[in-house]
Amino acid sequence: MTIFMFTLISFIAVCLLLICCISTYNRFQDYIIRINESEANIDATLRKRFDLLNKSIGIIKANCKIKGDILEIIVKLRSRKLTNFELDRQLYDAINEFESYKENYEDLKTCEAFIKIEVALHESEAEIEAFRKYYNDIITDYNKLARSFPTNIIAKMFKYKIRTYYDGKNTSDNVTDDFKL
Repeated sequence: MTIFMFTLISFIAVCLLLICCISTYNRFQDYIIRINESEANIDATLRKRFDLLNKSIGIIKANCKIKGDILEIIVKLRSRKLTNFELDRQLYDAINEFESYKENYEDLKTCEAFIKIEVALHESEAEIEAFRKYYNDIITDYNKLARSFPTNIIAKMFKYKIRTYYDGKNTSDNVTDDFKL
């Protein structure tokens, strides 16, 4: 009878451990799916901003007497592969240049196409801010899960790494990407 009880208790313990592992794995998968979804939303918004700035080049040239390149950052970005972090920084610089054209050329302030692009850029800024916040919130929860005991064991087993916030800051406090057990 004691061997039977020991076997039964061992079987129950193994089943409970397996259920906990599966549950933790599924939580990680949920966060990974949400992270990928938010990255896709950010990517789509950044592409929209890039397209708007790209369209504005022709409008600026048509309405202003400018010799030379306009929005050089956008022209250079056309053929480069960048991460969303890098692209966002570059687009921010291009938007600042876009705004400087508006300030320096009165004709652009009355150009309907230019104003539409300007409005769309401001709307996209609100979108990107919301997506950044959502992304960073998910990353915070994911990293907490990856660092906390006992879920960090599952993270180590499946090689889940600490992720960085959208602004590029590392969430670790002088901790390497390898998990400490």
